[in-house]
Amino acid sequence: MSIPVDSNKLALLTKIGARLKELEEAERYENSLIEFASYVWPVVEPAIPFVRGWAIEAVAEHLEAVTYGHIRRLLINVPPGFTKSLMTDVFWPAWEWGPKDMPWLRYICASYSNSLTERDNMRCRNVVVSRRYQKLWKNRFAISGEQFTKIKFANDKTGWKLATSVAGIGVGERGDRFIIDDPNNTMEMESEANRNTTNMWFTEVVPDRLNNQAESAIIVIQQRLHEDDVSGVAISREMGYTHLMIPMEYDSSRHCVTVLGLDENNNEIRWEDPRKEEYELAWPERFPVKVWEDLRRDKGPYAIASQYMQSPEPRGGSIIKRDFWRLWTEDKYPSFEYILASLDTAYTEKQTNDPSAMTIWGLFRDEYGNPRVMLIYAWRDRLQFNDLVQKVIDVCTKDKRELNHLGEPFSHPRFEIDGLLIENKAAGLSAGQEIHRLVGATGKFGIHFFDPKKYGDKVARTHSVQHIWSEGIVWAPDRAFADMVIDEMAVFPHGSHDDLHDTAVMGLRYLRDMGFALRREEHAVDVEQDLLYKPRQSALYPA
Repeated sequence: MSIPVDSNKLALLTKIGARLKELEEAERYENSLIEFASYVWPVVEPAIPFVRGWAIEAVAEHLEAVTYGHIRRLLINVPPGFTKSLMTDVFWPAWEWGPKDMPWLRYICASYSNSLTERDNMRCRNVVVSRRYQKLWKNRFAISGEQFTKIKFANDKTGWKLATSVAGIGVGERGDRFIIDDPNNTMEMESEANRNTTNMWFTEVVPDRLNNQAESAIIVIQQRLHEDDVSGVAISREMGYTHLMIPMEYDSSRHCVTVLGLDENNNEIRWEDPRKEEYELAWPERFPVKVWEDLRRDKGPYAIASQYMQSPEPRGGSIIKRDFWRLWTEDKYPSFEYILASLDTAYTEKQTNDPSAMTIWGLFRDEYGNPRVMLIYAWRDRLQFNDLVQKVIDVCTKDKRELNHLGEPFSHPRFEIDGLLIENKAAGLSAGQEIHRLVGATGKFGIHFFDPKKYGDKVARTHSVQHIWSEGIVWAPDRAFADMVIDEMAVFPHGSHDDLHDTAVMGLRYLRDMGFALRREEHAVDVEQDLLYKPRQSALYPA
């Protein structure tokens, strides 16, 4: 005997079951940004499969920490192709509005170009109006018909998302999330003027464009392009950014650890790079070894170092590599045959101008009589003309005085130099003339002027003396001043400063031209020539 089926009840049960399944599915996506990204991925990339990896999951976890209020300043440095724009500027805002039920949030999204943020605005808009999204979260907000453009779209809960560019935001706009995606243009990074404009916008405009200074967040995501890019400013000025840094190849010396928040026992919740082996790839599922090798070949060392390794210098340095320097570990310096001070002049106290800088070099010989050069001191400072002249004299003369011209103890070492080298630009000429007026009559040291134009531009000049470093002729002690010079030279020509670098190249070029800083082979030839043309000695006694 068959039992009659109540079709209405069956339909209702089916509907309830489907809804429960939807709620269960929605909860899964509401608790995980990476799961949500996987779910809506086909809306923006229907022909490309979604590839999981710990690196993209790390980006999602850090954005979640912003959502939960644990992070208010977030800096993310990842290589190109790591889905950074989609995750940060497309999926995350859509996730906060619907799955996290925070539709009142307002987003200002800026890049070096309007076209990039407008592209991602349309992608985000496509996600929130898609069938996939509406099926689960259509009751939480509705898209506004009054504000629905590629530049700005809004919802009926006062939330909106604005696409703009660096320096393009109006003074009246304030957001709960300020997303800065690629603020620096790769093609314009060598322009100091462009870098300064972007950095001023980042430090002086962006912080004021927040709805709530105590709760609103700023997110910067980019690949590194220069030591003085926006990321470099955030790091060097210690602006309070949680820094997620993922180089393509693992480098244990730059192992990344961040704090995502606190647990219920007030203990830190930490994230750290899971890799253990040197050179291990960050996302082999998407960038396997062969792909990475092709990129290294095609991009070149500078692009690989900055964009993929998140370091504005190639591993080991660029033109003058770090490992070219030889470390002096003795307690005392060797006996120097000649001491040269190399000065780059700029006399102003304004922080926007270049500082003056000096390096001091001592020439000595190794146990085999080969000439060697050692960096024995360096300083960099912004000084007015008279203070610059006095500091040069104080550092480069050694007499019985124990106090400086202000009546205070000297805060730096002092050397009895043999020569002072100055670039023959206007500032250098006037400084040299004043120094000569004050100390020239004493004969303490000679003053020489250097013409850099004879050797081409800065890069060409650096290459002209690279061999002196690469052949192990140049030494440096384990001191902070030496680290300062080595660091600056290692990132040239992509660093924010090159003053010490210029003095080093100028000094070594001069010593090379004067026949002091010679390669081993050149020194051997000189010795052979001396012996060849050495006059015959007369006999002590007649035969």
